[in-house]
Amino acid sequence: MTDTPETELLDIPDGDGEAWNEYALKQGWGDGMPLAVPTEAAVEKFVAVCRGDNQPFAPISPRQVVPTLKSLAANAVMAGCKPEYLPVVLAALRAVLTPDYNLHGTLATTHPCAPMLLVSGPIRKALDINCSSNCFGQGWRANATIGRALQLILLNVGGARPGEMDRATHGSPAKYAYCFGENEEESPWTPYHVRRGFATGDSVVTAMAGEAPHNINDHGSTSGDGIMTTIENTIAQSGANTIYGKGPYVVVLGPEHAGTLHRDGWTIESMRDRLFEQARVHVSRVSKENQQSYAEAGHVPVNDHYKIAPTPDDIHILVAGGPGKHSAWIPSFGGTAVPSVRVAGG
Repeated sequence: MTDTPETELLDIPDGDGEAWNEYALKQGWGDGMPLAVPTEAAVEKFVAVCRGDNQPFAPISPRQVVPTLKSLAANAVMAGCKPEYLPVVLAALRAVLTPDYNLHGTLATTHPCAPMLLVSGPIRKALDINCSSNCFGQGWRANATIGRALQLILLNVGGARPGEMDRATHGSPAKYAYCFGENEEESPWTPYHVRRGFATGDSVVTAMAGEAPHNINDHGSTSGDGIMTTIENTIAQSGANTIYGKGPYVVVLGPEHAGTLHRDGWTIESMRDRLFEQARVHVSRVSKENQQSYAEAGHVPVNDHYKIAPTPDDIHILVAGGPGKHSAWIPSFGGTAVPSVRVAGG
């Protein structure tokens, strides 16, 4: 639902979901999946949860519309959220509206990026956000609808319609919903949001314009060094946007890999340093044409290798997922940042 005047209402007889969906899809308001009916009563329940959040929102690209709380609530209703999810959705929106996130660029690019949302802190449990097995997948209402709500807001309020403003060549299933929780309970290190300066009791949403997760499979390594070798070589890809060496990326360690790494003395800092130095692409794996293109943009190899991240601080490492010797790597769009926003009241 776009930011039409708040007195403009639609008359959908008896809350007819089919009639509503036909109308909404004709307006270009949907993502192709059924939408819940954003009745006045439903929207008011959502607004009531966040009525104390009076901080204004920045305009949403590309339409540069300053959203009302009711318009945001309506999109959360349509996504299938529960009212108590709305503060997380609003924190996610504030994160992608951070200037360094570069929302306009991440929407207009042909790259298949989508807003990856990481939820940390106590609200993960309060809302039953999946942090463990299949945390990137289906089966959890909170994960699916929080991620979807943000996408609908960017589509319906911001105007990022596929093929018009959203120019992704192929897109990605992550564009439907991309939200998961940090598995703090099985992480041997300090929670991600605490490392970013928040209090342990804060609930925080972190966003990055990222590709869908790339699996890192290592069932054979029994040492932390062996696992790091597998991770760094998975990341060293010549076809990911990270080859430009100007953006962040995220490494999501599965609990089993994390346990082995911690046992062998690896810290977040030492893993970041190792990946910064070793997860690089040799010039032999880059076409001559691309080498010339990169040189013209000022990105030149060091010791015959192209770096993937600008600095070790641009490598974000955390634990999520369940049993199994898998981890994941999430490359970013490149020209973006990784902002974290505290959930109001959380």
